[in-house]
Amino acid sequence: MYYPALFTPVTLGTHALPNRIAMAPMTRLRAPDAMPNAIMAEYYAQRASAGLIVTECIMISDTSAAYMGAPGLYADHFIEAWRQVTDVVHAAGGRIFAQLWHSGRVAHASLMPGGQAPLAPSAIAGVGELHTPLGKQPLSTPRELAIEEVAGLARAFGKAADRARQAGFDGIEIHGAFGYLVDQFLRDGSNRRIDAYGGTARNRARFLLEVVAAAQQAFGANVGVKLSPASRAHGMDDSRTAETFAEVLALLGDADLAYLHMMEPLAGDDQPELLLAAPCAFARRHFGGTLIANGGFSGETAAALVDQGGTDLVSFGQPFIANPDLPARLRAGAALAVPDYSTVYGIPGQPPEQGYTDYPAMA
Repeated sequence: MYYPALFTPVTLGTHALPNRIAMAPMTRLRAPDAMPNAIMAEYYAQRASAGLIVTECIMISDTSAAYMGAPGLYADHFIEAWRQVTDVVHAAGGRIFAQLWHSGRVAHASLMPGGQAPLAPSAIAGVGELHTPLGKQPLSTPRELAIEEVAGLARAFGKAADRARQAGFDGIEIHGAFGYLVDQFLRDGSNRRIDAYGGTARNRARFLLEVVAAAQQAFGANVGVKLSPASRAHGMDDSRTAETFAEVLALLGDADLAYLHMMEPLAGDDQPELLLAAPCAFARRHFGGTLIANGGFSGETAAALVDQGGTDLVSFGQPFIANPDLPARLRAGAALAVPDYSTVYGIPGQPPEQGYTDYPAMA
């Protein structure tokens, strides 16, 4: 089946996109020592037919080391390594935004510089485990950031954004979802501060707005934000989720974003507030800018949501793993290949291309 609604052009920031199919950010852990490499360049170039590619999460600081094999942009030596990625994507006709990220309390001390405690808005441990040099370990209890450190991390996002500009990226997405640092500031279950970054929803949104402003110094209107209000990842919760995110979306509506990337609920995201059973519809009521919907869409459901005006673009994650030419397959109504989930993050001792760049395009 052909889905014409997905193949009309759309403007995002200053970019004219040929279709409304975005490649969602997906952690793939193919960057030893946090350094981007040729196999990553090949992976993204294979998927350049997407209207927009958003990269996997990229560390803005060495204190964001939640996952072994995640790439970085926290020092100048990363710039040329990322340029090999952006150059081949552009040569293939694509557009690519860098997703900038800090893990906050979703970390373990063994992955941190000097074995220090992770950093977070408040000293409240997250829920879950991580793979570490010591084996699988529960998340470490974080240290509460001093107020000057909060402003410093916002500047670190800005510095990483400037390096992304030098590396040839077309824009930036701020990772404000899934229980990582920005999300931790937004929700009162993880943010118990009593200073300018805590208390009211407006105060808890201050860090996100400072991060956006810092990134816009490098990219102007080509800065987006991803949120996941229905997600309880890593133990996230808020006492008044709807009120919190209505305030956050209203503030972002005044921030001249390229887009808002909104995550729909997935299995296990049991959100008692019914209006957050449909976060994109909620976002449409509180945010007037360009919207990207993400989360378990098929070609049919994605096209229907675009047709209904419920979103401007739809991002696909897992379908892009095994279908590097996903737009062509959706246009042709072809069957989609299913990924091998055992190789999503790579297998120690196996070639990095296994389950990464070895999925063929449609015959």
